Amino acid sequence: MFESLSDKLSGIFDKLTRRGALSEADVNEALREIRRALLEADVALDVVRSFTDKVRDRAIGAGVIKSVTPGQMVVKIVNDVLIETLGQDAEPIDLVAAPPLAIMMVGLQGAGKTTTTAKIAKRLKERHGKRTLMASLDVKRPAAQEQLAVLGRQVEVDTLPIVPGQTPVQIAKRAMEAARLQGYDVVLLDTAGRTHIDEPLMAEMAEIKTFSKPHEILLVADALTGQDAVNLAQNFDERVGLTGIVLTRMDGDGRGGAALSMRYVTGKPIKLIGVGEKMDALDEFAPTRIANRILGMGDIVALVEKAAQAIDAEQARKAAERMAKGKFDLQDLCDQLAQVEKIGGLGGIMGLLPGVAKMKDQIAASGFDDKMVRRQRAIILSMTPKERRNPDLMKASRKKRIAAGSGVKVEEVNKLLKQHRQMADLMKSFGAGKRGGMMGKAAQMMGLGPGMQMPSQEELQQLQAKLGAPQPKGAPGGIPSAPPPDLLAKPSLPGLGGGLLSGLNPFGKKK
Repeated sequence: MFESLSDKLSGIFDKLTRRGALSEADVNEALREIRRALLEADVALDVVRSFTDKVRDRAIGAGVIKSVTPGQMVVKIVNDVLIETLGQDAEPIDLVAAPPLAIMMVGLQGAGKTTTTAKIAKRLKERHGKRTLMASLDVKRPAAQEQLAVLGRQVEVDTLPIVPGQTPVQIAKRAMEAARLQGYDVVLLDTAGRTHIDEPLMAEMAEIKTFSKPHEILLVADALTGQDAVNLAQNFDERVGLTGIVLTRMDGDGRGGAALSMRYVTGKPIKLIGVGEKMDALDEFAPTRIANRILGMGDIVALVEKAAQAIDAEQARKAAERMAKGKFDLQDLCDQLAQVEKIGGLGGIMGLLPGVAKMKDQIAASGFDDKMVRRQRAIILSMTPKERRNPDLMKASRKKRIAAGSGVKVEEVNKLLKQHRQMADLMKSFGAGKRGGMMGKAAQMMGLGPGMQMPSQEELQQLQAKLGAPQPKGAPGGIPSAPPPDLLAKPSLPGLGGGLLSGLNPFGKKK
């Protein structure tokens, strides 16, 4: 997402931050490059002008030029203006209305309207607990109604039964009546599209709006269409009146011009973005987080959200307990690799980590990618359960059988076993029950007694006294009533701590 624009802006900011001081000429030169990068990303000209003018007004001043880190100040200003351009605050779908609440999906043919309708229905059911009914009003495109019915079964959401010969308005009336009688919370109306905007399409949309009285009218637009998507949004807004926009195929848009332009030009919020083909590949559009991604700062919040949704908490707890005891076999490694794939693969994780974008060439050269993860899982799954739990059983004949079963060479099996040994050694060095381990030695140095069991309040008081920390008030035994803010600011990934991502650096070498 936004790869091309992000790369260009990162190069511009690298030049700025390397300089000890900035002159007005330096800022103007950077702005020229930013303007060129935005235009190449297919951002509307009016948006580019407004963007660069705002940055110039804030950047040209003694406060920036004479500051300690002027380059970083310019980056912050660009980030602030970028957030303003994208809409400042996230505006999710409004569900505050008396049921049944109607959501009307509009857009051109081929933008992914029907698939997006099913994705939204799945999201409303799983995240908001809404009983949803989907209805296809597309009587022009062959099998459009059958497609929505198939998607409904896939996401386990009800669809309105198909009655041949009805008009879109009649279907909308029937959907709203069925929702009222059967107690549905939300009705999703998937309207018909055209290959281009024409008067019959707009008249049909206006008629459906009159009879269904939708609470939300969402335009589904393909992010790859660039400036055409902006013109499309303006036309639909003038005739139908939009309440929000859903951008599809954002995972394939390296430029990002549509996202930057549509909010500014139409004044309508981008509510959701499609980031993949799977039914759960739909994210809320949060301007601050999107701006961070564009500027190469990552999106830790999105990463933690994905981890929380994809990882089984009970399985993660058991894995953490095993690792705390210094145990880490090949089955544990396989489980860790499976969790990485669930979150979105190495590519998805790396794209959300701050600063990793600048390392993508080195990462690509190292062969550290999703294919490697799948290949390693295939090798482990070709082993017997006994072999996974006891890697010492691996002899030459077993390795040949495993290599043949997973379609790799014996050398790759040996490489995986070596990497596992390194990670297992690392786990043992942090083993909780050994006084000789790193954690055991640290505990002994701080006077916490043998092992790494949970310290008592008295032991924590002794530790605080040894470290010279003042005894906080308001909590029994001197224990703080809340964790310090810096701990709260560092989200962790459940199930990944101490595992694959912490045991190896991106190039597969032991830390």
